[in-house]
Amino acid sequence: MSARNLGTELDLSWISKIQVNQPAVLRRAEQIQARRMVKKEWQAAWLLKAVTFIDLTTLSGDDTSSNVQRLCYKAKYPIREDLLKALNVHDKGLTTAAVCVYPARVCDAVKALKAAGSTIPVASVATGFPAGQTHLKTRLEEIRLAVEDGATEIDVVINRTLVLTGQWEGSDFIKTSTGKETVNATFPVAIVMLRAIRDFFWKTGNKIGFKPAGGIRSAKDSLAWLSLIKEELGDEWLTPELFRIGASTLLSDIERQIYHHVTGRYAAYHDLPMS
Repeated sequence: MSARNLGTELDLSWISKIQVNQPAVLRRAEQIQARRMVKKEWQAAWLLKAVTFIDLTTLSGDDTSSNVQRLCYKAKYPIREDLLKALNVHDKGLTTAAVCVYPARVCDAVKALKAAGSTIPVASVATGFPAGQTHLKTRLEEIRLAVEDGATEIDVVINRTLVLTGQWEGSDFIKTSTGKETVNATFPVAIVMLRAIRDFFWKTGNKIGFKPAGGIRSAKDSLAWLSLIKEELGDEWLTPELFRIGASTLLSDIERQIYHHVTGRYAAYHDLPMS
């Protein structure tokens, strides 16, 4: 993400002593997923809040300037205006947190958002996404080109070989996954990551952000993720500067649930056109 963390000397001694109580983690994950997250009358407000954490994403091999343009329009106008008016939040400037695209599509996104009069950040996956196994020189050049084209946030794919051999890298955010794996964002893994963020903050005073990505498709899931962040890290992490949800289809279900909340019925496919 954005360059905020100035860094701190990494003490590997306490990291190497960390142990994970897997049964306890699994119980905690089951607890989060099983219970009702918020009372019905507050669900719409929390779903609208979830929208503001979404990195609205398209990472398809057939991405074009036109579908990126549609994505950017949806990022600026994520929920139909009449629904927002019914909830009396039409004047709040509700948008997604960012638009996330491949480096080659950054120019398209920047141009589309500028034309729409929007200052939504453009994020880009880089450094050999999704495997991260390209040469360092190529990885750095990909970042440079994305930034040159207007990306203000970079989702770096770490060289996992370095991690597996204990050669750790620093970051401003940590992300569960690329979204391109067989298994992506899961609650047990997220709990371990969030507690690592919490421990790191207690030891250094540095706040690291968190981004689950891949497989988050339902409004109910988004509420569970917000609840998990709130309980594990506190309200101060419930800000786009420290929490994002990487998703491409989640917004559709959130808007569908908002539609149901306002009208009392579920929308037909043509009622809520997506990007």
